[in-house]
Amino acid sequence: MYRVRRIVFLAAIVAVVGCTNDQGQARTLQAIKEEGTLVVLTRNAPTTWYLGRDGKPTGPEYDMVEAFASHLGVDVSYNIKPSIRSIIEGIENGEGDLAAAGLTITPKRQERFRFGPPYQDVTQQVVCRRDNVQPESVEELVGLELTVIADSSYVERLEALKESHPELEWQTVDNRSTEQLLYDVWQREIDCTIADSNIVDHNRRYFPELIAPFNLNRSESLGWMMAQPRKDLESAVASWLESFRKSGRLEVVKEHYYGYFEVFDYVDTRRLIRRVDERYPKYRSYFETAAEQYDLPYILLSAQGYQESHWRARARSPTGVRGIMMLTLNTAKEVGVDNRLDPKQSIFGGAKYLAKLKNERFSDKVEEPDRTWLALAAYNVGRGHLHDAQRLAREQDLNPHRWGDVKQVLPLLSKKFIYQNLKYGYARGYEPVRYVQRIREYQHILENEIEVLSVEPPDPE
Repeated sequence: MYRVRRIVFLAAIVAVVGCTNDQGQARTLQAIKEEGTLVVLTRNAPTTWYLGRDGKPTGPEYDMVEAFASHLGVDVSYNIKPSIRSIIEGIENGEGDLAAAGLTITPKRQERFRFGPPYQDVTQQVVCRRDNVQPESVEELVGLELTVIADSSYVERLEALKESHPELEWQTVDNRSTEQLLYDVWQREIDCTIADSNIVDHNRRYFPELIAPFNLNRSESLGWMMAQPRKDLESAVASWLESFRKSGRLEVVKEHYYGYFEVFDYVDTRRLIRRVDERYPKYRSYFETAAEQYDLPYILLSAQGYQESHWRARARSPTGVRGIMMLTLNTAKEVGVDNRLDPKQSIFGGAKYLAKLKNERFSDKVEEPDRTWLALAAYNVGRGHLHDAQRLAREQDLNPHRWGDVKQVLPLLSKKFIYQNLKYGYARGYEPVRYVQRIREYQHILENEIEVLSVEPPDPE
């Protein structure tokens, strides 16, 4: 029987800042610069703006807005809205200069508002629960309890489909978010909903029984929304986004928040969630203490331990690596581990080695989070092979200090015409790519699962 998990949705209370002049018109770009503050409407969600574990704002929209504000030389005031409808009304009423909230650029919206250039493509997906209903076409949606967000791009698409499918019906809600509707589907309170593909990718890690049996349309673009008169602000956004894209920083943002969502494994995700209860409590304090000692995020270290051994103290591979952190004999000796099957020694040894890779083996030009991802790849494939991959990245005019670039060339280490000219030779270069991706995915899941553990971890035996 599945453990019931409470989902707590953060309620952010932000004072509404007036963004209109004396004539009731939206502020000009010049006024924004003179007053020194850009007022942004957004919503609290993992694909937009949210508070991280450290209590500080984060999220893809947040990162981009902060970069744009820095470009303008102004501060940002965030007005967190509870729904898409309230965001749209807020722009109409002059409550914000722009909306950065994962809004789809649609023809109807363009009749009323301006949009900055597209920065991300998404696809509308029908989302249901795998052990409930599984419609595979619009025709099979007829008769199901389908609920979507009011004033969303999903409603526009359904209205267009209803012209050729007059029996198609749905309900709209304004007091719940897309994420909450996905939770309702998972709880079997409704049959299906519709959500953008990036939102589905995030939430399937929490609710692995969710499926997306078919797409409702082709890909669409997300963009920042502004009042129709604000051509000056639109031009400023367009100019900034072009340079932001050319510098590679937009890809860095996408890599940070979405780079590990390429493959979803339902069975593996369910297994991890189960083992958080069954195995993790025995070793949790070791991961926490080792992470603190070596200045590592303990959930990241826990996720790495799961990737290595599924938290099995006596794990071993045909190549001779052993223990929770799957240390080789040479690595164990280097970090002072004399018994690789001792869980405490293994976890502390793995943490020490990962910290050493992060802090001693890379140029100062490598910044976080790329330093962590590159160090994990080196843990898996060896620093020498990673050095070869960085060399290849440089030769291909890619950035050897960015994980998103290095992971593109790592698979080349298994191709003879490439590796025969490299210092360290052949390596299964696709493995560290998958290794890092898995750890990032496990970390994402664990951040949610560990939060809802109802008991303090026991002392390890």
